[in-house]
Amino acid sequence: MITVSNLAIQFGKRVLFQDVNLKFTAGNCYGIIGANGAGKSTFLRIISGDLESTRGTIALNPGERLSVLRQNHHEYDEFPVLNAVMMGHAELWKVMKEREDLYAKSDFTEADGIKAAELEEKFAEMDGWNAESDAASLLSGLGIAEQYHYTLLKDMSGKEKVKILLAQALFGKPDNLLLDEPTNDLDLETVSWLENYLSNFEGTLLVVSHDRHFLDSVCTQIVDIDFGKVQLFSGNYSFWYQSSQLALRQQQNQNKKAEEKRKELLEFIQRFSANVAKSKQTTSRKKMLEKLNVEEIQPSTRRYPAIIFTPERETGNTILEVHNLSKKAEDGSWLLKDVTFNVEKDEKIVFLSRNPMAMTALFEIINDKMKPETGSHKWGITITTAYLPLDNSNFFNNDLTIVDWLAQYSDDTTETFLRGYLGKMLFSGEDIYKKATVLSGGEKMRCMISRMMLRNANTMILDNPTNHLDLESIQAFNNTLINFKGNILMASHDHEFIQTVCNRVIELTPNGIIDKMMDYDDYITSDAIKELRDKMYKI
Repeated sequence: MITVSNLAIQFGKRVLFQDVNLKFTAGNCYGIIGANGAGKSTFLRIISGDLESTRGTIALNPGERLSVLRQNHHEYDEFPVLNAVMMGHAELWKVMKEREDLYAKSDFTEADGIKAAELEEKFAEMDGWNAESDAASLLSGLGIAEQYHYTLLKDMSGKEKVKILLAQALFGKPDNLLLDEPTNDLDLETVSWLENYLSNFEGTLLVVSHDRHFLDSVCTQIVDIDFGKVQLFSGNYSFWYQSSQLALRQQQNQNKKAEEKRKELLEFIQRFSANVAKSKQTTSRKKMLEKLNVEEIQPSTRRYPAIIFTPERETGNTILEVHNLSKKAEDGSWLLKDVTFNVEKDEKIVFLSRNPMAMTALFEIINDKMKPETGSHKWGITITTAYLPLDNSNFFNNDLTIVDWLAQYSDDTTETFLRGYLGKMLFSGEDIYKKATVLSGGEKMRCMISRMMLRNANTMILDNPTNHLDLESIQAFNNTLINFKGNILMASHDHEFIQTVCNRVIELTPNGIIDKMMDYDDYITSDAIKELRDKMYKI
């Protein structure tokens, strides 16, 4: 259990939050949400002891252990992977090293024997005999093959280090666990493994994430940091979002009586509980359903961007024809091999691959940014496209203000017109005069979406559209794509994005494609498709 008492943090005159009094208890997962800059990561750093609060205290139950997902990817560079994971349990690691040093002595004394007996008792109490196998199991679950378990961390890739540090945080079954963006750089299969693991975690879990499906799968309660307050709500992210939007609509409806509003909220809770109870993602955390309370439902003060795509013309029957496309990576391996497919009207397709470079290569080719080794593609004559690339850095290598930057892509370059589009993406007042070179990753993405809205395209090509966006922007983007009257071709690590938007799955393998007209959940749960996928990657 973690007890937060009278907590406050401020930097200079800016108060992030104050008067925070909360108890986080075992068996629950708390999803921490808030706009960018609200203080989500700061809150976790205070609890972990990495940052001192302005006032207030953090207390753990006596004897409990706290584990944290570390963000410094170079801290353990000189250690073998397996050792780095076991170092996540500092006390056990200390005992292991003391045992090792003691037994390595050439002049083993009687005192050493007594010390060894004490260490052996501690070692057994902490399940030390299973430490290596437990660490190896975590690594394997996260996709780090056994052949790399004794490789130095400095020789692993950045994405592999993320998985290793995550295994380190999970190792040893800590009583309290803090995870800041644990799904970053994880593929969809690994995220699914992590969801299942954390759903059965018996300790106290606090997590910051922009992945809504992940939050829905593991969270029993939501901690909302907003306007200097930290509030606790029962339920997962979807319950918080949907109920807060319902309460906001009710607040705006001045004519509805209080009794009618309460009845509507109660009916919402019943519908939500029924849906979760029969959901594929239902876990041992069903307890949250018993705690949903109509009194907790409040309007959200969040601002959501207005992402509006309005196709200038309807698509014809011919959208895109791709024939025999092949592309090699720099190391000579195949990213795409003999890829052939047609896109039909109203299809919204997610492209998958165990190598994310394959999707990017396909999108770059069909946007004429890259040439294939073989093959061709042809767009229908009615098609206009808007492309959101994975890497947008080249778009911002200039000293233009945001409004002048957007003017490059508009026929109407008046400030009033452009301010309207930027305002939809929450750039208000003097914000539009910020220089492109100083924008954050999230601000750049909002600029790119503004550029897409100007296109009035009927076909969207999106390479990981949720990267760098906050939850509010992701939710708004998702809602827009669900209702988009056109075609979508996308790659994404966001389960909810894929499941709610796409009606077709094309998986790119080194040996051709798997092409299915079905939703994502059905695709990943099909045993027949799993066998086919394994075969296609091994041929």
